Amino acid sequence: MFKLFFGYLLLSQLVGNPFLALIILLVVLYFLDRRYVGIFPSVTKPLRRRRQISKLRTTIMQNPNDVTAKFDLARLLTERKRYSESKELLTAIVDRYETSAEYWVELGYANLKLGLLSEGEAQMLKGLEINRRAQYGQPYLRLAETFRHTDHDKALYYVSQFQEIQTSSSEAYYLAGSMYKALGRGEDAKRAFAESLAIYRSLPKYKKRQERGWALRSYFAKLR
Repeated sequence: MFKLFFGYLLLSQLVGNPFLALIILLVVLYFLDRRYVGIFPSVTKPLRRRRQISKLRTTIMQNPNDVTAKFDLARLLTERKRYSESKELLTAIVDRYETSAEYWVELGYANLKLGLLSEGEAQMLKGLEINRRAQYGQPYLRLAETFRHTDHDKALYYVSQFQEIQTSSSEAYYLAGSMYKALGRGEDAKRAFAESLAIYRSLPKYKKRQERGWALRSYFAKLR
């Protein structure tokens, strides 16, 4: 922290404007984070997503029978929280994706966000029955989040299912710890954050870049 403050003072002297120096410092920190850590969100991702959505809409307009484009568009619309439109697209292509785990967890998630909990849960579980590791177990966390206020036992069960799949991921244990914390299980949360850090330390170098941001989140969460 001292080095950062010293760097800011030095930069202020060089540019002659403290406000401009702060902006430059923040920009540098952002690019360093995106390159080496990954805590800050990408500022370009929403723009890329909008371009993809526009391109897929054009594709579907030119070829209304392109079910792959419709599925890809539905997933992007879910990311933008446009769940009704996503569900409409997914429902229209059910006959082509009846045996797809990815399809059922996407449709289930859209229904969960639309408040159709029983229908959404059943669809997500159908997808997980087809492939328990669909989306690397993320559907289990989405189910846990859905029920964390109304059914603690069910939420904890889904967290445990997620952990069984992601046994060597700092991200997995950070997310599990966050869920335990939200459920009022403070000691379980601390253990999960500690395990996240332990896993990170055991990873090979090429894997640490991917997990570094989650390890840092776990570190700070463990301190709170």
